[in-house]
Amino acid sequence: MEDARGRLRDLPSVDEVLSRPAVRALEARVGRAAVKAAVRQAIAAARERILSGGANGQGELVPDQEVLTRAQREAAPRLRRVINATGVVLHTNLGRAPLHPDAIARVAEVASGYSNLELDLDTGRRGHRSAAVEPLLCELFGAEAAHAVNNCAGATLLALAALGSGGAAVVSRGELVEIGGGFRVPEILAQSGCRLVEVGTTNRTRLSDYAAALDGLPRALLLRVHRSNFALVGFTQEATVAELAALARQRGVPLLHDLGSGALELPEGLSETTASRSLADGADLVLVSGDKLLGGPQAGILLGRRDLVDACRKHPLARALRADRMLIAALEATLKLYRAGRAAELPVNEALGVSADQLSQRATRLALDLTERGIACAVVESEGRVGGGSMPLARLPGFGVAVERGADLLEELRRGDPPVIGLLRDDRVVLDVRCTADVGDLAAAVARACARASEQPLARGTLGLHSGGVEAPDGTEV
Repeated sequence: MEDARGRLRDLPSVDEVLSRPAVRALEARVGRAAVKAAVRQAIAAARERILSGGANGQGELVPDQEVLTRAQREAAPRLRRVINATGVVLHTNLGRAPLHPDAIARVAEVASGYSNLELDLDTGRRGHRSAAVEPLLCELFGAEAAHAVNNCAGATLLALAALGSGGAAVVSRGELVEIGGGFRVPEILAQSGCRLVEVGTTNRTRLSDYAAALDGLPRALLLRVHRSNFALVGFTQEATVAELAALARQRGVPLLHDLGSGALELPEGLSETTASRSLADGADLVLVSGDKLLGGPQAGILLGRRDLVDACRKHPLARALRADRMLIAALEATLKLYRAGRAAELPVNEALGVSADQLSQRATRLALDLTERGIACAVVESEGRVGGGSMPLARLPGFGVAVERGADLLEELRRGDPPVIGLLRDDRVVLDVRCTADVGDLAAAVARACARASEQPLARGTLGLHSGGVEAPDGTEV
């Protein structure tokens, strides 16, 4: 204990470390603020090592190299591009849908200067933010009117507040779901000012349940909610959108469909309810995501009757949830790809539609590259997921490469540049290649991580994804 106290007294001050020539030289490269934060971190880490008995009394307590490493980490961007080797295409934790190059170019162009975000160039008068995308949305989805906000949860809250506040929302008990980030339908209804009226049971809700609930309600709406990241199977029953739409028309109330998925086209073998189908079946307002299966930026899209869309657009919440110019630019470019018949080029559709043979070849190339670098590995079968709360029962057969290293490599992969997010299965790191077309970039990142793991074989924490790679430990939707 006395030795530990002595070592603690030997710890240098922040100013002492900052005065070292090697540390002073860092300031010109990464800035004084980053260097100062790194020095404090290094001193705190040294103190922890001493108190835990890890410091053996030899060597510099706060070495320059540790300060350098920490300073570089401090100066690096916190939001970074990563390589997705999980096999989950719409991975919420990894930003969901990668943008098409056309969308990226439009974002860069619009963000680099001023734009007519809220200006009608024909009249010179103030316009609205959805003007650039509303015609495309109406054409592609078959809607009378459309509006875009910052995300689908926001679209749902806006629609309920604008159309149902002070009234009742009739919802099946089987649709009172919780999706990622603790987003619960009953709580959203409460925030919107709607009174929740539950009907049916968890597994069976008939049309007559909705009809009975509407009796005696002076003001109400019908709400259909997509179950997102789970499915009911077995002894189940539910009313169709067409049946609910007919009931809504008969009773003079609106039918809102919180669909989530903005799918327009899907690769062969995958199917999902679409907003176009829901609108054709009579839903008055459908709410979908701009990234979930549509393959664009995160956005909330309201589609349907003009009077309902206009009521949402004029509601005070619409300003709090409004989309910025970069979102609008990316969404417009994505929609134009669909209009031009180029939807297959979207990264999401490419990842969903790639064949098992192509994935096998891709995994083989990766394994050969790693083997040539002296890394023990093998091609293995892997099963991907759509992710993002879409098509929870869909399985995407594919391939990956299993590297004969465990959690230490997984952490080094995550610490790399670029970081690689993989899976841990049977004490081996598995790299699913569904979302990684550039296996050369991936192989180089793995080789660097293997070298670091060999130099510092420390037992660290794992990635936090279970072996299937579908959700984080806290249940976050991916």
